[in-house]
Amino acid sequence: MSIETTVDEEQIEQPGPCTAIDLMIYPKEHDLGGFSVRRALPSGRRRMVGPWIFFDHMGPAMFEPGKGIDVRPHPHINLATVTYLFKGEMLHRDSLGNELTITPGAINLMVAGKGIVHSERQREEVKAANNMLDGLQLWLALPEADEEIDPAFHHYDRAHIPSVTVDGVAVRVLIGAAYGVQSPVRTFAQTLYVEAALKAGQSLTLPDGVDERALYVVKGKLRALGSLIDQYSMAVLHKGHTVTVQAEEDTQLALIGGEALGERYIWWNFVSSRRERIEQAKADWKNGAFPKVPGDEVEFIPLPER
Repeated sequence: MSIETTVDEEQIEQPGPCTAIDLMIYPKEHDLGGFSVRRALPSGRRRMVGPWIFFDHMGPAMFEPGKGIDVRPHPHINLATVTYLFKGEMLHRDSLGNELTITPGAINLMVAGKGIVHSERQREEVKAANNMLDGLQLWLALPEADEEIDPAFHHYDRAHIPSVTVDGVAVRVLIGAAYGVQSPVRTFAQTLYVEAALKAGQSLTLPDGVDERALYVVKGKLRALGSLIDQYSMAVLHKGHTVTVQAEEDTQLALIGGEALGERYIWWNFVSSRRERIEQAKADWKNGAFPKVPGDEVEFIPLPER
């Protein structure tokens, strides 16, 4: 997804206050006209966590009748996008001809590979009334061997995502393996994405076994080894530390991680291990060489001037 912004460098960051936390990231809120976005990755001091190179919290936003999300067609290369909603819905269309409504709890994985174009809007019947949107938009960098694979789109219904109860805490393993269960979502590198809902006072030991991990508090407040992690903040964790978090209040968290990949370049909606590939994608978009989105062929987001 593109919200018509480039990489966000305006963030407040500081080292973590305890030995298990390498860095705290406090995303700055951007108002895009009644719609707020908080971008935790990439940041000035931390570009990636495992294969995850982009992490946006969209909303929560309430739209009046006649208003909603209308992200015009835009391109991606050499990455995979993950869309996960807590509330609301979005209409996905892409240049492969897929058209699907994204609803809470489901996982939508769009593999850009050598190039794809998509739009994300809301159905007119949804925009006709008051409606809410709250969710996460994430990008995965692809391993170099997979950067130029054919584009693809995968949808996983909410019912197909494994759920477990760990010490009384409701946990969903969205991508990868944790707590004895394996998600069916396709991966390219070792990848971890877990969601948990803790009631006030509950504790949860976070899964490890991956190179890198980061914890984001969607709502609520956590305490980890004596340090508070507030709502809308991300804690990048040191490798090899066992971390148990305790909820100070009812809390929803997202844990991301996986194997560390090599350096990646990011410009607008393009991610690649090669600068020249991004330059090619810029020229291709400007010259109209990317495919069109069936059913959404008229509008598009122009290539940024900067």
